[in-house]
Amino acid sequence: MSNDGVNNGRRTFLIGVTAAVGAVGVAGLAVPFVRSWQPSARAEHAGAPVEVDVSKLEPGQRVTRGWRGRPVWVIRRTEDMLEGLERIVDEGVLADPDSEQEQQPEYARNNYRSIRPEILVLTGVCTHLGCSPAYNAEPTPRLDHGGFYCACHGSMFDLAGRVYRGVPAPTNLVVPEHSYLSEDVVIIGSEEGDTA
Repeated sequence: MSNDGVNNGRRTFLIGVTAAVGAVGVAGLAVPFVRSWQPSARAEHAGAPVEVDVSKLEPGQRVTRGWRGRPVWVIRRTEDMLEGLERIVDEGVLADPDSEQEQQPEYARNNYRSIRPEILVLTGVCTHLGCSPAYNAEPTPRLDHGGFYCACHGSMFDLAGRVYRGVPAPTNLVVPEHSYLSEDVVIIGSEEGDTA
C-alpha cells in the first residue's frame, strides 16, 4: 500500500485538533460532575456559626435563628424567670433537673443551662419527635413558672429547657455549643469566644 496523495502534515494537524476538542469536551463534562461532590453554598451556610446581638433583646424576649437546619432560640430571661428555675427544682417535677444527659456542653451544665444566667441558648426542637415547642414567657395553667409546651404530644420543658416528668420527651432540650465574642454578641456553633 502506498501513501501517495496523503498529506501527513494535514493528518497530524487533524488528529491534534480532534484530540484537543475531545479533551475540552471531557473537561467540560468533568467540571460540573466534580463540583456536584462539593457541598452547596446553602449547605455550607447552614452549618456556619451564627452571631446574635443580645443587647437588642428585651427581658423575656426570644429571637430565633437557623443553624444546621434547626431553629435555635436565644432568650433573655427576667429575674422572675430565674427565680422560677430555682423553685421548680424544689418542686421535684423535672425528670433531669441536674442535666445528667449529654444535652449541653460542659460549661452549660448548671441550674440555668447557660453561660450567663440571663441568656439562654436552646435548639428549638422537642426531643420526642422533633416538633417545635411553644415559648411561654409567663406562667400558664400547664407551666407554673413559664417554659416550653410541645402541642404535638404534650411534652413540657422549663425555662432552662429541662423536661418535666411523665411527658413523652425523653430528655432535656439541647443546648448547642456557643460562646461570647463580646459582651453583647453570642456566637452559636462555635466556642472560639468566651465560655466562662
